[in-house]
Amino acid sequence: MDSFICITCGTQFAETNGPPTRCPICDDERQYVGHGGQQWTTLAALRTGHRNTLEDIADGLTGIATEPKFAIGQQAHLIATPAGSLLWNCISLIDDATEAEIERRGGLAAIAISHPHFYSSAVEWSRSFGSAPIWLHADDREWVMRPDPAIHFWSGDTADPLPGSDLTLIRCGGHFPGSCAIHWPAGANGTGVLLTGDTITVVADRRWVSFMYSYPNDIPLGADAIRRIVAAVEPYPFHRLYGGWSSAVVVADAKATVHRSAERYLRHIGAR
Repeated sequence: MDSFICITCGTQFAETNGPPTRCPICDDERQYVGHGGQQWTTLAALRTGHRNTLEDIADGLTGIATEPKFAIGQQAHLIATPAGSLLWNCISLIDDATEAEIERRGGLAAIAISHPHFYSSAVEWSRSFGSAPIWLHADDREWVMRPDPAIHFWSGDTADPLPGSDLTLIRCGGHFPGSCAIHWPAGANGTGVLLTGDTITVVADRRWVSFMYSYPNDIPLGADAIRRIVAAVEPYPFHRLYGGWSSAVVVADAKATVHRSAERYLRHIGAR
């Protein structure tokens, strides 16, 4: 048996004798089935033609991405703290070279993921680092395609995924009911960093961010959802914001950017 991986979204499924008949994540209106139909691969096959790159993108922050691009092409982030390192979001590929490089950087103590489109091969990553706990919001439990004892479903509006790290998981909702961001107060030289996946997405004009129910299918969120997202991150200071892709970064005045962008969004949907 093998744990098959959806080629379109990159999600790894529980072991089966053959490929699953469908990917519920891609069938959902927030995602899509590839134009060539549902296709599958395995981790072994992925390792033959792809590799991961680890790039230091700021003090204490490493970006991890797969080359050539696979699935939705996101970047995971390794956040170094005095309590150990946390992997924020995940990618499908994990291999010996990646494990060795992360161990060289101090290892991996925990994993936290913003929403189901970034679940990827989180269980494989956990097992590669001593069954590191995987923090997923309980509101998105139905989208877990590979259950595992390492998965910790948290509930409520905030959580502490790595005691002693000062990292805070923040449920924002919007994209998914349990969509969340993570606040890193020590980031950006102590001015604070918010890492968002695409719960709050950095757009092409990086002076702005946006908020959507579905990004590939251009389905917007309503006014109440936008206001909830802004209110959820309001208590936390952050000068910089990192999204889920390598170019997705607001380098300065990120909190003001979120406010300004929400006001623009609400104005354009006639809510203000």
